[in-house]
Amino acid sequence: MRDTVYFLVFEGFADWQAALALCEIRRPGDWRVQAVGFSPAAVMSMGGLTVSPDLTLAQIDTQHAALLVVPGGHLWQRGDGAEAVAWIGRVHEGGAPVAAIDSGVLALARAGLLDHCRHTGNWPGHIDAHVPAYAGAAQYDAGVLAVSDGGVITASHLGSVEFAREVIRTLDLYSASDRELWYRLFKHAQMPPWCVGDAAAAA
Repeated sequence: MRDTVYFLVFEGFADWQAALALCEIRRPGDWRVQAVGFSPAAVMSMGGLTVSPDLTLAQIDTQHAALLVVPGGHLWQRGDGAEAVAWIGRVHEGGAPVAAIDSGVLALARAGLLDHCRHTGNWPGHIDAHVPAYAGAAQYDAGVLAVSDGGVITASHLGSVEFAREVIRTLDLYSASDRELWYRLFKHAQMPPWCVGDAAAAA
């Protein structure tokens, strides 16, 4: 049963980028969210939060994996994190989608997951500059902030809301119409019609 969403944590991970997605994942109560570390040691996020991993990469259960989320961080731009890159590939090969935002997209590129699917990133040329083996430039879509294709979700560092929308869609959270209402609310501050009606009545 695929009931666990794994979230990769490491020293300096960008804590805000997937926060909205994680909140929506937990809201229905059907999914377990676990923080995965390179080791059991606590790490500090880019925003200064100390996080103790629930488990290590080697303890990921690919049969229970519903999604693996990879946030950004300077780690990926330095070319570090080879162990995580290997596990990203294993999770995807095991049938679970993987999702990355900002420089976390570089980890997916290193795992070879972007060579044959539509994807995006921070800006054209960013992946090429950091991943010499990357062969997916023809599949890069510069016109979107986030995209899902072939069990791979990628997003720009400017696309946290779009990233959350793709995660919500991938996990089939809410109905299609509710997902659209959710996006309008968090992206454009457009309240659902019933909320507008309630506010007018209260006035």
